[in-house]
Amino acid sequence: MHLTRCDSTFSEAILAIFNEAIANSTALYDYKPRTSASMVSWFENKSRGNFPVFGAVDDDGKLLGFASYGTFRAWPAYKYSVEHSIYIAAGHRGKGLGKLLLKALIDSARQQQYHVLVGGIDSRNQASIRLHTSFGFKHAGTLRQVGFKFGEWLDLDFYQLLLDTPTAPVDG
Repeated sequence: MHLTRCDSTFSEAILAIFNEAIANSTALYDYKPRTSASMVSWFENKSRGNFPVFGAVDDDGKLLGFASYGTFRAWPAYKYSVEHSIYIAAGHRGKGLGKLLLKALIDSARQQQYHVLVGGIDSRNQASIRLHTSFGFKHAGTLRQVGFKFGEWLDLDFYQLLLDTPTAPVDG
């Protein structure tokens, strides 16, 4: 297994991972499967923002998980903060892929001179919470009952990691 930068040639594999998570988990507070067409704009947004998409692939090139970050909030003063996400394919969770992908995100955010990585995690997703805290992420707050899926109210926890970058932040 190794890391790669994902481009749109991975869109169907990423879509399959997204849609499995939508159908079977609270990793995404979404109800309906995404479409192939939605991946076009997803990759365009990543490219426009110079946001990386990392993939964990096996020796045959099969995508086992992916991670990316993007705009945290769309106002200028948030320019040094990004929100990230990590998704692992069913059957490959708990095998260390999350660690590999999260490390790549942190390294990339540092290289791109971001200051804060934010993760929104369903409060019952203890595996993701453990992963994030093992990398130094701190709990920054809980939004109670902001989601409703599978007939239940869902709490969303926010975790953040403060980086030692940028070296020379500026206003404007």
